[in-house]
Amino acid sequence: MRSLLGASGAAALVLLSGVLLSGPVAFAADGADQDFTIKDPRITESSGIAASHAHPGVYWTHNDQDAPLIYGIDSRTGETVATLTMKGVGTPRDMEAISVGPDGDIYVGDIGDNKDGTWDHVWIYRFPEPKQLKSQTVTAKQYDVKYADGPRNAEALMVHPKTGRVYIASKNENTGGLYAGPERLSTSGTNVFRRVGDVPWVTDGAFSPDGDRLLLRGYFSAKEYAWKDGRLDGDGTSVGAPFQGQAESATYTKDGSALMFGSEGANSGVVRVDRPEADRPPEKAPGSSPAKEGSKEGSKDSGTTAEERGNFTVGVIVLGIATAIVIGGKRLLRRGR
Repeated sequence: MRSLLGASGAAALVLLSGVLLSGPVAFAADGADQDFTIKDPRITESSGIAASHAHPGVYWTHNDQDAPLIYGIDSRTGETVATLTMKGVGTPRDMEAISVGPDGDIYVGDIGDNKDGTWDHVWIYRFPEPKQLKSQTVTAKQYDVKYADGPRNAEALMVHPKTGRVYIASKNENTGGLYAGPERLSTSGTNVFRRVGDVPWVTDGAFSPDGDRLLLRGYFSAKEYAWKDGRLDGDGTSVGAPFQGQAESATYTKDGSALMFGSEGANSGVVRVDRPEADRPPEKAPGSSPAKEGSKEGSKDSGTTAEERGNFTVGVIVLGIATAIVIGGKRLLRRGR
């Protein structure tokens, strides 16, 4: 294919495949909360991701490693804008997940167990999200965690945005388990997590900002579940998770309008996937007062939102590229005969 199409054709094909795999394309005025690449060479195993509550467009992540470091990434540039060093905790063993709670605290799950559930306890770390984006040392609390039905390997930790209760999804068995922690975590004694449901084998998860949905992703797929009265409600709905080399992380944008999917590896990408249009708030009925400039509601133009117009434009470009590749390839083949 490369010999027929040449360098420009191959580049176009890469662009085409990237657009098709990433799903609908959305645009933000300041470029935040869109696809981005983590550029920090220290981050080679991004195992969890969470949208900052205090700093719009910033995402917190960490390596799957034995160092107590948390990184703040600006989604506009992919650059690290803060490196946080946790003190007051032991040496992490297998940090796998991160979440921001309703209290504004960052929760880090040192909950992985690559020996398939042989550690008798795991840890959760917690510290207030910094008000200033700069490299600094933060004092964290450390919670000892055990499961009521024995050790588990897990990679997903989720903090409910309304109740503040912490949940962990395990991946020991073909059907993982969803575990609920106590109403409030305690630094004295052990926090026992109890199984409250069955879930697929997952690598990360997150609650929607309104607390009504739970996102769980695995290596090849992701689902959104309705959440009601502290339980999963229904079998969930598949969402268009992108194909990534080692699909390790997932979260919601701060406003809940889209999902962000990340992976491990140097210069790893984070891909935005808009939530289904049917699940978004309804637009104003005809004759109602127009939305104010800068509001979350899309502007209208003959019944089409700005996002839809943007997606249509991208679709036209993609079709043009695909057509050019096919026509160019046919001409080269004819010349070679």
